[in-house]
Amino acid sequence: MTRSDHNPPMRSDVPMGPAIGLLELGSVARGIEIADAILWEAEIELLFASSVQPGKYVMLFSGSVDDLQAALRRGAELAGTDLIDRLLIPQIHPQVENGLRRRDGNIEGTLDALGVIETASIAAAILAADAALKQSAVDLLELRIANGLGGRSYLSVTGEVSDVRSAVLSGSKCAETSGMLLRQVVIPRPHPDLARHL
Repeated sequence: MTRSDHNPPMRSDVPMGPAIGLLELGSVARGIEIADAILWEAEIELLFASSVQPGKYVMLFSGSVDDLQAALRRGAELAGTDLIDRLLIPQIHPQVENGLRRRDGNIEGTLDALGVIETASIAAAILAADAALKQSAVDLLELRIANGLGGRSYLSVTGEVSDVRSAVLSGSKCAETSGMLLRQVVIPRPHPDLARHL
């Protein structure tokens, strides 16, 4: 199944990780200003810096943990009340990179279980995806961030029912901690026709 590409395009000449940082701002102008400031502040590589719906600006970058911490500190300092969310993941799960690069899992055959986590921020969805994938033996089907979703983000995972429940619980707790969890669902044995609409 082919999905349309709604995530911001990532640089293909720069590998992600193993550590990544992200700043999510409520102002495009402030976001562009902060992207410049963090590039001067630390040895980081921007994977993408882009406006996303609805009028937000997001920067995803990689580098050493120390450099990411310095960039995040400087970015948050400059952002003030324009800061929506941020993240630092020292060891990102490889499936999260695939999801961000829109190399999502393929849906073939019948799904044993489907789990979906919906968040109010991009950072919360990425953190939830990383936590879910590290918790259980599940596969990431999709990681959609902001565009076409009114600024919301979501991820979907599949696997055995108990693994999906565990993964969704772990990812949801992560998003709930930041107050960005909107909804989470686990569907055991979803209808076979549902897969074509995911």
